[in-house]
Amino acid sequence: MFSSLSEKLQDVFKRLRGKGKLTEKDIKDAMKEVKLALLEADVNYKVVKDFINTVTQKAVGEEVLESLTPAQQVIKIVYDEMVRLLGGSDTKLTFSPSGFSIYMMVGLQGSGKTTTAGKLAGLLKKQGKNPLLVACDIYRPAAIKQLEVVAQKVGVKCFADYNSKDAVKIAKEGIEFAKASRCDVAIVDTAGRLHINQELMDELVSIKNAIKPTEILLVLDAMTGQDAVNVATAFNEQLGIDGIIMTKLDGDTRGGAALSVKAITGKPIKFAGVGEKMEDLEAFHPDRMASRILGMGDILTLIEKAQEAIDQKKAEELEKKLRSMQFTLEDFLDQLKQIKKMGPLSQIISMIPGIKLKGDVDFDAGEKELKKIEAIINSMTKEERQDPSIINSSRKRRIAMGSGTTVQDVNRLLKQFEDMKRMMKQFSNPNFAKKGKFKFPFM
Repeated sequence: MFSSLSEKLQDVFKRLRGKGKLTEKDIKDAMKEVKLALLEADVNYKVVKDFINTVTQKAVGEEVLESLTPAQQVIKIVYDEMVRLLGGSDTKLTFSPSGFSIYMMVGLQGSGKTTTAGKLAGLLKKQGKNPLLVACDIYRPAAIKQLEVVAQKVGVKCFADYNSKDAVKIAKEGIEFAKASRCDVAIVDTAGRLHINQELMDELVSIKNAIKPTEILLVLDAMTGQDAVNVATAFNEQLGIDGIIMTKLDGDTRGGAALSVKAITGKPIKFAGVGEKMEDLEAFHPDRMASRILGMGDILTLIEKAQEAIDQKKAEELEKKLRSMQFTLEDFLDQLKQIKKMGPLSQIISMIPGIKLKGDVDFDAGEKELKKIEAIINSMTKEERQDPSIINSSRKRRIAMGSGTTVQDVNRLLKQFEDMKRMMKQFSNPNFAKKGKFKFPFM
């Protein structure tokens, strides 16, 4: 996410930190590099111009130049301005005071609107709501079926009418059905087009007037850069949107759309799509996103993900086992599954402050290795997981054949597991620090 932009900005700030005292020229030179990085990231030119002018004006002040840590002061100014650019503060969904909220999803074809409608329904269900999805895309082949499938995946109801060709009628009937079914949220998935046209806008305006939505949410593809900003401007002018959901943000290395859209339209980004799974929709936090872009990590989101993925009871049980040296491959497999729930390795590592990844890091190899370990442990019997010492040569051959790996892979895992147990024993010893360095297994 924003890796290209992040890398360039971190390089600029690294050079600034290397200078004990900063001059006005140093700051202006650094701002030229920041400007170039933002333009290359496809950020809107006017937005970049205003951003650089504001940062430069604040950074060349006497307070900054004469301070003991001028580079840190400049980075703080850039961070604050980037937070402002991304929206300033968190903007949450507005719920209707009546207790029944309607969200109208709009956007172009290919932006991920239908899937995002399902993700939003799943997120609201986790928050204790009872949402219903309404299929109003009567033009795209299999759009209604797709919405029914995503509704099933997240465990919510879906209202569809395969016979009607009147989107406004379907929307109104869907809202009535939601109320009759005692749902407190209706998410209306509308039709998109390959490009903006008046016919599309007229239909959306008619649906808006008929159902009077609590909020109109525009779904934008982050990877389309400036096109996404133009789409947002057109939809806002003709329809009046309330918020934006940025999809495919995990695959956007530049970040131009996310950094431009709030400044140009005045409408906040409310959610970010960060993966293909149905749970990969996050509330958008401008401060956390700015922190990630500037290489400061995002420890709060990491903690939230850990709290969602890790079972507290199991964690306490595991702690007891670790203390009493009763940790087994069964427990290790359980931990592996919980880590996988937190998301891809690349996403987790990008949230850890202080880790800078340069070049093409092969995270796929790491993911494959985790899958291989999981397959090997799954091919073991319960007794073998509880006590790996009973695994002899014939058992190793059977495990390798069952997991689609080699005997060498099985041997490597067993050795790493023994190394890890040995290391845990050293940690449990109060004097372990005096014994010097040791190598961490699985690293």
